[in-house]
Amino acid sequence: MADGPFDGVRDFVSEVNRMRTFGVHGQESYPEVAERTHASAWVPVTDILASGDDLVIRVELPGVEPDDVDLRLTRGTLTVSGKRESALAGETFLVRERYSGEFRRTVELPEGVEPEAISAEFVNGLVIITVTDGAKNSTGTQIALVDKSPQVRRRRLRK
Repeated sequence: MADGPFDGVRDFVSEVNRMRTFGVHGQESYPEVAERTHASAWVPVTDILASGDDLVIRVELPGVEPDDVDLRLTRGTLTVSGKRESALAGETFLVRERYSGEFRRTVELPEGVEPEAISAEFVNGLVIITVTDGAKNSTGTQIALVDKSPQVRRRRLRK
C-alpha cells in the first residue's frame, strides 16, 4: 500500500462516510458484499497513551492473523494496515456488526522518532506498539507570540 501526504484525510473521509451510511440506514448497505478497499478501509479501535516516557499504541484487531498486519513508518507517520477475511462460504448473517476487508489506522509520531525505537507485539488480537521515549517532552516547544497590533487600535478595543 502506497503512503502519501493525504492518507490521513482519506482515512478520515472513509470513516465519516461509514458513519453517515450507518446513521441513515442503521446498518451498512450490504456489508457482506461490500468488500472494503484501501480508499474505504475501516479504522480499528485504537488507544494511544503514555507509559512513563514511552508512547504506547494499542490497536484492536480481533479475528485478524498477525501475518495479515502490516506496520510501516513513513515520514513520521506510523501506519497499521491489513485485511480481515470476510465470512466463510455458506454463512448467512442475521446481524453483522464486525467489519471485514481492508483496515488502516495512521498515527503521527513525535518528531525525530527512529524505527529502532519502535517495537510491536501481537497478543490475542491486540497489537501493542511501544515507542521508546515517545512520550518524553511531548508538550512541545513554546513559541513566543509577539503583539504587532497598532497602539491606536488597542486603546479603542479597551473602551
